Amino acid sequence: MEQVRVVVQTSDPMSHVGLSSFLGSRRELTVVDGAEDRPDVVVFSTDHLTSEVMARLRQTATDIGKPTVLMTGDLGEAPLLTVVECHVVAILPKKTATGTQLVDSVLAAAGGNGVMPRDVLGKLLRRVEVLQREVLAPNGLNASGLQPREVDVLRLIADGWDTEEIAQELRYSERTVKNVIYNMTARLHLRNRAHAVAYALRAGVI
Repeated sequence: MEQVRVVVQTSDPMSHVGLSSFLGSRRELTVVDGAEDRPDVVVFSTDHLTSEVMARLRQTATDIGKPTVLMTGDLGEAPLLTVVECHVVAILPKKTATGTQLVDSVLAAAGGNGVMPRDVLGKLLRRVEVLQREVLAPNGLNASGLQPREVDVLRLIADGWDTEEIAQELRYSERTVKNVIYNMTARLHLRNRAHAVAYALRAGVI
């Protein structure tokens, strides 16, 4: 089995030594030093998600850009959506998490999965709901960043329809269809129609 490469970041030196030693002792894992060693997963341990720690978490997401397993003593009023934006896919309580839970979370993260406590998942879903209701919906957007008519156009493109056929089906002019596609690809930095369809498929809207 290929080893998962893990980089450890902590808010105190002793935790770094302990976690590095434990993770390095597991045959399915190998501990590396930083982004230059091409890690698969980040393990980030902290007692509290202070503003300073959040800044470091954001920097880690920028520098390494890999799934992160967060061990923390207290989430408190932490901005969960911001935490998720920092590539955190698993959250473990620092005081009670077992070694097995940590390793399982690292392997889950490497496999593209996530691990969240029930209460955290509930809070996160409620905040996503508020975001959808109060920010996205009033601006005609959904969580994918696509407008409803953009989704309609992409769905027809995915079915193989050309611009003229899409215009007739949606009762738009061909110019409107082209403008919808141009504005969408420019806003989301998509290369072409195929890329836009792939984006919508990954977002689960078509």
